Amino acid sequence: MAFTAPPDDAVKYVESLVWLPYHYVAGDYRAVYLRALKDKRILGSRCDKTGKVFVPPVINSPESFAPCSEIVEVSDCGTITTFCIVNIPVIGRNLELPYVAASVVLDGADIPIFALIQECRPEEVHMGMRVEAVWKPDGERQGDHEDILHFRPTSRPRSGEWPRPL
Repeated sequence: MAFTAPPDDAVKYVESLVWLPYHYVAGDYRAVYLRALKDKRILGSRCDKTGKVFVPPVINSPESFAPCSEIVEVSDCGTITTFCIVNIPVIGRNLELPYVAASVVLDGADIPIFALIQECRPEEVHMGMRVEAVWKPDGERQGDHEDILHFRPTSRPRSGEWPRPL
């Protein structure tokens, strides 16, 4: 095979199927969290030292290193703290451009989660916007992060009833 000059258009990626079997062990906290998603509930854990609630639940606070012994339920509604409008396609995501990726602090939690914002125009999204989870229909949820399809704007006010002890 003779080598020639490189192509004018650089190869940006190569798409290929890879068979890579693996077994994921969720651990006690993550397993409880994933099972709850199947029931349209979002769980976190509360730091014994600071009282901060982390979603998904963690065994120890990444901030204080103290145990997070209490598992609590947080709301599926929250507030956007920051966001970006994505205009570049991402390999493996079949989302219509542009779309909004946001950090959302769920009611009852202290740490934001990463969320896809849909059902509104990107230019309507703003920090402080209230959003709620849109869940897969009953019978289709499997206990994974894809059980939440996306978040959408809501007029639901912030509730003081969160987090709820289990």
